[in-house]
Amino acid sequence: MDINPIVIAIPVYFLLIGIEIIYQRIQAVKSYRLKDAMTNINCGVVSQITGAFLLVVLFGLYGMVEARFAFFDIPVVWWAFPLAFVMFDFMYYWAHRLSHEINLFWAGHSVHHQSEEYNLTVALRQSSTQILWTFLFYLPLALVGIDPKVFIAAQGINLIYQFWIHTESIDKMPKWFEAIFNTPSHHRVHHARNPKYIDKNHAGTLIIWDKLFGTFVPEEEKPYYGITKPLKSWNAVWANFEHYVSIYKDFKRIPKFTDKLRLLVKKPGWLPDYMGGYNAPKQIEEGYKKFDNSTPRKLNVYVIVQFLVILVATLLFLYYLQEMNNTEKISVALTIILSVATFGVLLENRRGGRIAEYLRLIVVPVVIIYCLANLGPLWLIILLAGIYLAVSMGWFISIHRRFAMLKA
Repeated sequence: MDINPIVIAIPVYFLLIGIEIIYQRIQAVKSYRLKDAMTNINCGVVSQITGAFLLVVLFGLYGMVEARFAFFDIPVVWWAFPLAFVMFDFMYYWAHRLSHEINLFWAGHSVHHQSEEYNLTVALRQSSTQILWTFLFYLPLALVGIDPKVFIAAQGINLIYQFWIHTESIDKMPKWFEAIFNTPSHHRVHHARNPKYIDKNHAGTLIIWDKLFGTFVPEEEKPYYGITKPLKSWNAVWANFEHYVSIYKDFKRIPKFTDKLRLLVKKPGWLPDYMGGYNAPKQIEEGYKKFDNSTPRKLNVYVIVQFLVILVATLLFLYYLQEMNNTEKISVALTIILSVATFGVLLENRRGGRIAEYLRLIVVPVVIIYCLANLGPLWLIILLAGIYLAVSMGWFISIHRRFAMLKA
C-alpha cells in the first residue's frame, strides 16, 4: 500500500495525546475539554477524508509539472532530501503567512485556529479546503526538479514536526534551539488572539524565516487562544464553511464590484471605508468565557462511543484506500462526513440531532454491508451490521426520550 507518511504517524499522535492528558492531570493543568478535543479530531477526520481525494489530483499536478517543466533533473539521492526540506519550509512560511493576510485564504486556514484551547489535538484540527489555496506555492519545487516522492517526504516531515509544538506542557527549549527552530513557545504566540500576537510566527519548522521577514514575536504575556470572532460550534463540517459564509454575506452587501474583489484579497476584517473600514483585533474582554454548552452525560457517552467507532473506520479507510473502488471510497467518505456533522449537532444539543442520528444509524450498516460484502460470508457481515444497528438504535432511543433539546 502507498500510504501518506502523515497517516502512518496517526497512531503515534494519539499515543502522545494520551500521554499529555495523563501528564496534565498529574500537574493539575487543564487544557483539554471533551467537546473541544473531539471537534479538533473531527476536523482532522474531515480533512483526511477530503484530502484522500484532493491530494490525488494535486500530487498528480505536481508530478506533471516536475516531469514536463523542471529546469533541473535532481536525482533521488541523499542531498535531495535536505534541499527539498528547506525549500518546502520556506514556501510553507509564505503560504502560511498569506493564509493569514488574504481573506479568501484565511477562510481555509481559520479552521486550524478556532479552538480556544491549546493542546496536541489542536495539531489535528486541519482544514479541508486550505490546500486548494496553498498548493500552488509548492510548485516551484517541481520546477526546480524535486522528485514527487522527495516532495511528499519533505511535506510529511514538515507537518509531523509541527505536531509536538501544539502544547502548553513544554515551556521553553534550549536557547540555541529556540533561535533556529519553531517551538511550542513560538507557536503558542501564533495561535493567540492577543492583538500583539496576531499574524506572527508563521514558521513551519525553521523560525528563522519569521526573524528574516519581520513576523517574529517572542512569547511574553499569556496567550488567549482562538480566533477574534469565536466559532461557537462543535460541528467540524460547519467549521470548514463558517468563514466562507461570512465572506459571502459581506460580498452581498458591498455595493461596488471592485470592493467585492478587494474583500477576497484584503486582510480578514477588511471592509470599505464607507462601511466602517478595517475591523482591527480588539483586546480580550475582562471576564471573557470560552464557548461551552450543557448536554446530558448519557448523550456525551453515547457520542464518544460512536465517535470512536467512526475514528476506527476512518483509520481503516485511510490504510486501505488504494484497495477500494471509487464507489466504495465515496460511500465511506460521505458516511464519515455525515457522522462527524451529526456528532457536532448532538454535542450542541440541537433539535435536528435526533433526525440526523436516526438517518446516520441507517446509513452506516448499509455502507458496512456494501463495502465488506466481498471480504467474508455475507450472512456474517449482515449480522454484524444488524447488531451495530440494533444496539446503537436502542441506546439512542433510550437517551433521546430523556434529554431536552435546547436549541431550534
